[in-house]
Amino acid sequence: MDLAHYEIKDQVAIVSIDNPPLNALDVATKLAIEKVFLELDNIREQIRAVVLTGGGEKAFVAGADIKAFVDLEPESAKRRLMRSHKVYEVVENFSRPVIAAIHGFCFGGGLELALCCDVRYASDDAQFGFPEVKLSIFPGNGGTARALYFLGMGRFKEMVYSGETISAAQALQYGLVEKVTGQGQVMEAALGLARKIAKRGPLGVAAAKKAINRNRDLPLHEALEVESDLWAGLSASHDMKEGAKAFIEKRKPVYLGK
Repeated sequence: MDLAHYEIKDQVAIVSIDNPPLNALDVATKLAIEKVFLELDNIREQIRAVVLTGGGEKAFVAGADIKAFVDLEPESAKRRLMRSHKVYEVVENFSRPVIAAIHGFCFGGGLELALCCDVRYASDDAQFGFPEVKLSIFPGNGGTARALYFLGMGRFKEMVYSGETISAAQALQYGLVEKVTGQGQVMEAALGLARKIAKRGPLGVAAAKKAINRNRDLPLHEALEVESDLWAGLSASHDMKEGAKAFIEKRKPVYLGK
């Protein structure tokens, strides 16, 4: 079995990370995740949403491959991190919404990967944390940047400096996840959202994702320019006209993705 693999059902791609027992993000696993998302990008017309999950019962992703840290030096560590950033960006900027279905351990690099997803659903047995300071390091796969989109500064510092684990209920309270389900129910909840997204206008959803991701770091006047350009571009599409006509005619729209 590949370290990451996918299947497509009803225009939803289910991507599973499969590096037992804890789906640790060693170099090979990160590259396998990247390969899957690049393959999905080549067939993006066939999919409307993605659900990302961890294989097995113990973890979404329990973190990095710590054994590899022993031999790192500043130059090799920098190369490793920059390559990891590229992998994470492929997930974050994938053209379709990516929903993380999280169970078990979601620590360190695994939590950083979850933060690249558009939406995070968690089982009530999930545990979250940035334990890196216990190894005298800190989140280095984009965590110090992305977590601040979800957490207040003080809350984030508390998690990073202490290295302590929080529950799924706490993660929901903090804003790290959008929904908590009962055990064994998180995949169905994530798939339910993915299927709902699949019924919407795919061009509109893709443009919305692009606008949101681009605009989060821009001054207001630049963000409005990006928003208006993307919105106006949709007016040339079949789907925008179809959506308006279907609304007027009180019927369900038939979107073609063009």
